[in-house]
Amino acid sequence: MMMSDNTKDRAAHSSKKRGSISSLSNHEFWRKEIHGRTKDSTSTVSYMDEPSQRDDVSRLTVQMENTYQLGPPKHFPAIIVNHILKDVLTSYLQVEEYEPELCRQMTKTISEVIKARVKDLMIPRYKLIVIVHIGQLNRQSILIGSRCLWDPKNDTFSSYVFRNSSLFALANVYAVYLE
Repeated sequence: MMMSDNTKDRAAHSSKKRGSISSLSNHEFWRKEIHGRTKDSTSTVSYMDEPSQRDDVSRLTVQMENTYQLGPPKHFPAIIVNHILKDVLTSYLQVEEYEPELCRQMTKTISEVIKARVKDLMIPRYKLIVIVHIGQLNRQSILIGSRCLWDPKNDTFSSYVFRNSSLFALANVYAVYLE
């Protein structure tokens, strides 16, 4: 079958413009597909070298296969996370005095440190939310509440309260399972 020069030019321009990268070559993919051994998931990244005028946004598109996994392979270790919270709050706030501006910055720093340490546990498929409150201890009372819509079988949280002579700190880590 013969292609006209115009058709060849369009095909060449189209192949230069668009492309895809796959974790398996086409041959390997079809061979695995034919033999029914698609045990490993296949990731595909599509890209465009030269965005045309009709394309609004040129971006990477990642397509992941469904895992059909409805529960976590490993549950969130709340007890270990409680130890991390205690360790981080104690090490950062043991000798600190309450100063509003310093404590404002410390909440950000402590939150990031806690999130990094919990992520180091490599717990798959959990989204982490870390919230830290620091306040002055001055014979007052405070109630802090939180509400979440979640699955009680898979989602959980860890919490720790720290006090020294001039301040208190409450750290919460919410672990929400992603399907």
